[in-house]
Amino acid sequence: MTAFAELHRAGDPLLLPCAWDHASALALAGQGFRAIGTTSLGVAAGGGLPDGASATRDETLRLALTLGSAPFPLSVDAEDGFSDDPDEVGELARQLAAVGAVGINLEDALGPVDRHAAKIAAVRAAAPGLFVNARTDTYWLGDGDGESAGAGAGRVTETMRRLDAYREAGADGVFVPGLTDPGRIAALAAHVDVPLNVLYSPTGPTLPHLADLGVRRVSLGSLLYRRALGAALETAADIGAGRVPGGTTPTYDEVRALS
Repeated sequence: MTAFAELHRAGDPLLLPCAWDHASALALAGQGFRAIGTTSLGVAAGGGLPDGASATRDETLRLALTLGSAPFPLSVDAEDGFSDDPDEVGELARQLAAVGAVGINLEDALGPVDRHAAKIAAVRAAAPGLFVNARTDTYWLGDGDGESAGAGAGRVTETMRRLDAYREAGADGVFVPGLTDPGRIAALAAHVDVPLNVLYSPTGPTLPHLADLGVRRVSLGSLLYRRALGAALETAADIGAGRVPGGTTPTYDEVRALS
């Protein structure tokens, strides 16, 4: 088991903040987080590109190259691997591992299960030491947990079917963003024999509650990036209205020191 894999602990889940550039990653690491992830939305938005459209392969590799040698474990959000070809996804994983990344997040976008499983197997073959976090979008694409009881039972079954296939293909962990119902989270955590990762939601269970439910990794996804944009807009509005902006503001020298 790798050092990064060991951070996925029962009762003490890995809280993974997700950065979008060099400064945000180093600032977060400076706060003592055990590992840092990347957010595909933040990377895409920073480059003026669409998220989830396989458009940011170069930008993702560039950020990984910048951060891979930093003194913290780095897990990279690679959307769907930026390709439907498992060999190309395996090559991407090899390049990420070569620059120092320790993990990769791959989403299925509700595509064919066998295709996503083939990508996972290709990553496992090309970069054996990379922690493969296999994401299924059964709850992310659609209405999340907002569904009837019958539909909910069907979605749990489909989620388990997909996760079982990805685990068999070699996934080290599984990720179900959009899932916030405590009962369903507990059921999935009990079903899988690898760490379950969920996406933190301000309207969902707290971190201690997720730990009690059996979750071993909690990602912040694009939340920090979106909150940073929100803070910038609020600050500009406050100044324009003659108010003194609140909140925490790093100094110029503190930000410069992150270079």
